Amino acid sequence: MSGAPHLSRRLALQGPQRVPDGAGGFTETWVTLGHIWGEVAPRTGRDDATISELGLKITIRAAPQGAPSRPTAQQRFLDGTRIYRIEAVTEADPEGRYLTCFASEETGA
Repeated sequence: MSGAPHLSRRLALQGPQRVPDGAGGFTETWVTLGHIWGEVAPRTGRDDATISELGLKITIRAAPQGAPSRPTAQQRFLDGTRIYRIEAVTEADPEGRYLTCFASEETGA
């Protein structure tokens, strides 16, 4: 990683939560776990007939494994009205100061 990232985007970290649907089943809703400042950059792009998907690298400050502030692949970021599904999380630098979250944004085509 060359130089410090520009953490200028305020992202809401959300996790899934199952709630009873009143008919014996469950429905999944998203709960905001906190806000994180990050840098959002394109990774790849892919188009198909129904979905346009943009791959992203989202860099944030590091958090230890297991910490509630460390994103996981089951979570997502909200950036205004945009939704970024987190696919994987890894350390971005050898010193462990930042994390890279590989994510996808889906929009209807």
